Amino acid sequence: MSSKAILTEMLAQCRSNCYRVYDKITRENAALRLNDNTASIGFIFRHTGETMHLLCTFLGYETDVKNTTMSFADEGQGSDPEESKALIESGFRLLERIIESTPEEKWLETVETPFFGTVPRVRVFSHVMFHNSYHLGQIGLTLRKGA
Repeated sequence: MSSKAILTEMLAQCRSNCYRVYDKITRENAALRLNDNTASIGFIFRHTGETMHLLCTFLGYETDVKNTTMSFADEGQGSDPEESKALIESGFRLLERIIESTPEEKWLETVETPFFGTVPRVRVFSHVMFHNSYHLGQIGLTLRKGA
């Protein structure tokens, strides 16, 4: 199996997992927090979409998505779940294009990042998958237990 096929399957699984939870986010529950010290569902949802795009810049893709969540306090960013869902979906489409357009041998070539240092492209891609999963768990728990 080629790396392109493996990455495509990983992305499909990530997308499937995400939408099982993301489809439950509404304007009514976007403001829920697990406790007073945590970010809201809406903020985390928006942060996930923004981060998908911003991490893709390390893979050579431009984005017009602005960072409003990374290193920022939750001040209502993400109150519109449809806007955040559109960010997430365009992030998944961008990742699909990256998989399709990146030659097999380039996945192990290194790229410079401010967060991870110099790492292979595949590590940036895998970080997006892990980052989505991490925040997906936070959102799922907050949907069940949040106030």
